[in-house]
Amino acid sequence: MSRQEQHGAGGADARARSGSRPVEDLLTYLARGLVDHPDEVVVERFDEEDETILLELSVADDDYGKVIGRGGRTAQALRTVLRASADGQGRRVLIDIVD
Repeated sequence: MSRQEQHGAGGADARARSGSRPVEDLLTYLARGLVDHPDEVVVERFDEEDETILLELSVADDDYGKVIGRGGRTAQALRTVLRASADGQGRRVLIDIVD
């Protein structure tokens, strides 16, 4: 059995079925790796009129410090990685960490 058969079809077909939201998926993946309660990570996406992608990240109450980091360094690193990812798509991305 091939790897594709074991894990389902990958690539563009899987992205088309899931709504093709790579920036949103990347933020979800990174945030879940940082927190103690990964099942409580929620990312909401809003597409602005000027082609900007606004992502709102919410996590469990006791995990906010982990995604913000000391002096905001972790939050800034997340923003940097996602901006680089969105640049590849020709889009601008903003991240808000919300309650």
